[in-house]
Formats: sequence, structure tokens, C-alpha cells
Amino acid sequence: MKLGNTDIDQKLAEVTGWTTDDHKWIVRKYRFTAFMQGIDFVNEVARISEALNHHPMIAIDYKMVTLRLTSWHAGGLTDLDFESAAKFDQAFTDITTNSGSPD
Repeated sequence: MKLGNTDIDQKLAEVTGWTTDDHKWIVRKYRFTAFMQGIDFVNEVARISEALNHHPMIAIDYKMVTLRLTSWHAGGLTDLDFESAAKFDQAFTDITTNSGSPD
């Protein structure tokens, strides 16, 4: 079910580093100390996305990875977008903790 703006703002406060793009998308940029660290992250994002059957837009810019989430079938943001964001954040923490700290 599509979330209203108030619900989006509340859920956005629960995830670190994510912003909203017109309450239709949530977006986060992740910075890494090395290019391959970012690629490892993208591979983990792919595994998580397949398990959830919910896939973000992904942009790789050298040592920065940007994820954008929305739920196309709902016409906006849903709980699944925020569940995915939390899992991606955990993957980021796991990768940067095991490989060194991010920029």
C-alpha cells in the first residue's frame, strides 16, 4: 500500500542518510574508500533485492554508489522501500566494517 507523506516522513526519520525526492522516491549516496568496496556493496544489494523481489535504481560513480527506491506497482513509496533501505544500510555497515571505514 502506498504511504502518505506523513508516514513517509516518519519512516524517513528511522533510516539514516536517506532523503526523499518529492515523496515519490527515497535516495541515499554511499561513499567507499575503494572502488571494489563499492562493487562488493552493489553485489550485496543485488542479492538482497532478489530475495525481496524489490530492486533499486543503482548508480556507480567510482567510489560512490547511489540507490533510489520506489514501488512502481503502488505508484509511490511503500513499507517495502523502507525495509529494503534498512537492509541496504546494514550491508553498507557490514562491508565497511569488514573492509575499513568509508570516506
